[in-house]
Amino acid sequence: MIRTTKIPNHTTALIDRLRRHHFPPARSLILTTTEGRRPTIVHKRSLDILHDPWFNKGTAFSVTERDRLNLRGLLPPNVMSPAQQIDRFMVDLRRLQVQARDGESDTNALAKWRILNRLHDRNETMYYRILLDNIAEHSAIVYTPTVGRVCQNYSGLFRRPRGMFFSAADRGEMMSMVYNWPAEQVHMIVVTDGSGIMGLGDLGVQGIGMAIGKLDLYVAAAGINPQRVLPVMIDVGTNNEKLLGDPWYLGLQERRLDGDEYVEILDELMEAIFTRWPNVIVQFEGFRGELAHKLLHRYRNVYRMFNDDIQGTAGVAIAGILGTLRARKRPISDFPNQKIVVAGAGSVGIGFLNAVGKTMDRFLVQSTGGSGCESKIRDQIWVVDARGLITEERREIDPEVRRFARRGDNRLKEGADLAEVVGEVKPDVLVGFSGSGGLFTKDVLNALKGSGSGSDPGRRPAIFAMSYPNPECTFEEAFAVLGDNMIFATGSSPTAKRCCNQVNNMYLFPGIGLGALLSGSKMISDGMLQAAAECLAGCASEEELGKGIVYPEISRVREITEKVAAAVVKEAIEEDVAEGYRGRAKARELQRLDDDEIVEYVKNNMWSPEYAKMVFKYL
Repeated sequence: MIRTTKIPNHTTALIDRLRRHHFPPARSLILTTTEGRRPTIVHKRSLDILHDPWFNKGTAFSVTERDRLNLRGLLPPNVMSPAQQIDRFMVDLRRLQVQARDGESDTNALAKWRILNRLHDRNETMYYRILLDNIAEHSAIVYTPTVGRVCQNYSGLFRRPRGMFFSAADRGEMMSMVYNWPAEQVHMIVVTDGSGIMGLGDLGVQGIGMAIGKLDLYVAAAGINPQRVLPVMIDVGTNNEKLLGDPWYLGLQERRLDGDEYVEILDELMEAIFTRWPNVIVQFEGFRGELAHKLLHRYRNVYRMFNDDIQGTAGVAIAGILGTLRARKRPISDFPNQKIVVAGAGSVGIGFLNAVGKTMDRFLVQSTGGSGCESKIRDQIWVVDARGLITEERREIDPEVRRFARRGDNRLKEGADLAEVVGEVKPDVLVGFSGSGGLFTKDVLNALKGSGSGSDPGRRPAIFAMSYPNPECTFEEAFAVLGDNMIFATGSSPTAKRCCNQVNNMYLFPGIGLGALLSGSKMISDGMLQAAAECLAGCASEEELGKGIVYPEISRVREITEKVAAAVVKEAIEEDVAEGYRGRAKARELQRLDDDEIVEYVKNNMWSPEYAKMVFKYL
């Protein structure tokens, strides 16, 4: 007979920490569970298992598992297969989403989010299986565009805590707070301060909804183990007047901190995170423009981090432009010869300009074998802001934009408007990061006409209307002027079925994070970001390119992420910054892998949502 001892309540937290340290459960979850692979060791049974979404299988527990885990009588007797569970849930989802419409919205997106979120709270494996199998449909629920509405309403939607919340009131305590999170290993953190969420502005603590949505895609697309992801909110107040007066708001109801005091809090948080989890990847998300650039420059050479709003958006836009070259039957090495007009010189626009400059420089170095040509880069780019064309005559100008200011030009003067610039330049690519819906007027689009003629694919102008949620123009507006003689992409959800080019960051950031993790690089270099963008540019099929589609279907995102991650790992190896992943692949072992083996290495380290066999073990 086995004798059990009741453990006093005051020792529970310590024992939980010790058991996770000595018996980490995640190893068997990294790989798809198949016959012959070792089971997951668990240290809980009975209702504790059923109430834990990491381990709960519901009615899919086998008879032998029910015996091992003391589940006999706690579940209906019929054992259901995972496929039966999913079919049952999907029938329920479609029925409930019709019944739970959102009043003024007939899309019932929030109703779908609520239903999926309840599944997430009780059975993570099944949740991610359904998300992955229906990624094209459900990514729009857990990520853009629905996540914006979720963040706006998060205080009312909140039911169960997910992630960690650090606030200005926690100064001096963050180093100890990180140990409150139960997982000894965390691979991916998305952190936000909620100050600049998706063009919706300051949403305060409610911005954590965006971090949660991003990490859902890291799990589904990149195969990051869900036990090893962590959404983090750093709450330093809000300047949103509505939230400051909302009695139901869950965050600090005080004005945002700024300046040195704000940076000191972020410094403390970053030190705490990387002290406990030195190999983690941190993605910054939803920071307002001026802060986003400041923090990126402050941390990127110290910690393994990147900012998706700046670097991810820029990278996916660069990939689209490289894709337009393929659609025009031209080599992507012709990128330095593209004439590009950029409308908008805010934080995201600056990120794009820097990425364009680095991409041109990369191709120029490859073609000449020497250093890139700064004057060549400047000659190919025209930047227009709210005051018109930016030239060297502009007195007040962001130092990062000055590099792209036009020299004296007899044709275009300082402050020339967008239509005049487009008409004179006849750009290959017109890009909007202005935040101004409708900026690409009929006059601007008519001025673009001369950039393409007839049916020659090499003469098709490309329009990237990137602002969210209101793009510079819609597909319908551009089509009315340019017809089929264009390539159109938007940062918002396309309003026309004929437009399949959504410049969606989910094409890129999961692969960047996974590749950085598996390479073991201590930083995410510009070369790794460039390699990711170039890889994405090659993912659209020839058939898609012939239709003007430069981004592949979202349904292929897992396959795309594998390729992007492999490209990032390969670049890290070539830059000699790869140090291997958690001892499994040391730097020398990685260096011996060929391209196909790197892809296989990535695949073998991607978690898949399959139920693992479970075995109980006493402490």
